[in-house]
Amino acid sequence: MEWCIVDSGKAPAQQLMDRDSEFLFSLEKDPKPILHLYDWEGDSATYGYFVDPKDFLDLQAAKKRGLHLGRRPTGGGIIFHIWDFAFSVLVPASHPRFSQNTLENYGFVNERVLKAAQSLIPGQAAMEIIPEDLPSWEEKSRFFCMAKPTKYDVVLQGKKIAGAAQRKTKYGYVHQGSVSLCMPDREYLETVLLPGSQVIESMFSCTFPLLGKEATRQDLLDGRRKLKELLKTTITRDL
Repeated sequence: MEWCIVDSGKAPAQQLMDRDSEFLFSLEKDPKPILHLYDWEGDSATYGYFVDPKDFLDLQAAKKRGLHLGRRPTGGGIIFHIWDFAFSVLVPASHPRFSQNTLENYGFVNERVLKAAQSLIPGQAAMEIIPEDLPSWEEKSRFFCMAKPTKYDVVLQGKKIAGAAQRKTKYGYVHQGSVSLCMPDREYLETVLLPGSQVIESMFSCTFPLLGKEATRQDLLDGRRKLKELLKTTITRDL
């Protein structure tokens, strides 16, 4: 089945999340697999459909920092899209690799993300997809995607490289993925997160940045560009 590759370019976070919703519901009338690529207009973060960001973020401080928020159509926690590469995959129910088992769908996409990550950073053969959740530091950590490795995430030595959230309907599913490229800025996180948790410590302990701890802004931009091209190959072909 031929894939449709859509690159939305730079756009506000909520606009991009709304477009994924539109793609998901379009699968009823136009059942074709879609790789949705995009960039963020300014510092951005998204949060799962059932998460209230005010429970975890200082919204006034976030506004002052220029952090744009978007509500995803999928579940999961909060993801900062300042230091990562994000993408979406939509698979119709008629696709031969669509499964009623959500974890199998995670596996289908993340096997391809793993291949792309290995191509971006050659020599990291120890990257793997974990078969079960890893322990979290505390309760609040599970509400932040990069603070807790979960089943079928891509990891290296127990540290999370790529995670995702999905939503499935009878017509197909949307998989919204995030790949860690750079370490978060601690001062930035201290400004926008509500105090009284170990979320920052958990992020720094559980995240593996593909481009290394000393990566520059230009490294980030180059890494995003390269991953886009790699995913166009790994997502849209059988492995």
